[in-house]
Amino acid sequence: MLQLQFATNLIECGTDEAGRGCLAGPVTAAAVILKDDFSNEILNDSKQLSLKNRDLLREIIQREAVSFGVAHIMMEKIDEINILNASILAMHKAIEKLQHKPEHIAVDGNKFKPFGEVPHKCIIKGDGKYLNIAAASILAKTHRDEFMAKIHKEFPAYNWKKNKGYPTKEHRAAIKEFGPTKYHRKSFKLLPDQLLLDL
Repeated sequence: MLQLQFATNLIECGTDEAGRGCLAGPVTAAAVILKDDFSNEILNDSKQLSLKNRDLLREIIQREAVSFGVAHIMMEKIDEINILNASILAMHKAIEKLQHKPEHIAVDGNKFKPFGEVPHKCIIKGDGKYLNIAAASILAKTHRDEFMAKIHKEFPAYNWKKNKGYPTKEHRAAIKEFGPTKYHRKSFKLLPDQLLLDL
């Protein structure tokens, strides 16, 4: 059973991101402050849940959270500052959107930069330990998936609706055939070396 949050007796937001390892699309982060009495039987790390449950939980979280924020950092910025910095920037932007200023930040993963004077704690696999981080992982994932489904209509050949921009065989084959789009991260290795050679 996941605990509500890391810090007791403080207004804490959980934050997490989605899309770090993708070749296309933004990196998306969410920050969530949950009510003290919030509980949910199925809420867990978004990667452990079915699409149906993620969509169901998104509605519950957005309806019942004290406050939440979601932010996309686009491809150009990722290419400019690198994916780690872009992921942290996305978390900061999501936290900025909260209507209540947190007194503590619980971060999924092992890297973060201070957000003003607010203390934070990095927690490896935090989305499988704390409900507020799990909630943030759900919002980050579902909002990003929604964005990828939208741009899929513009470039259906890459099947982002299904692969969400991750480096699947199908996605890489489409890059090889049609080249990169404006949504691809130019600083990422879009094709492995063996696909670059005209054999």
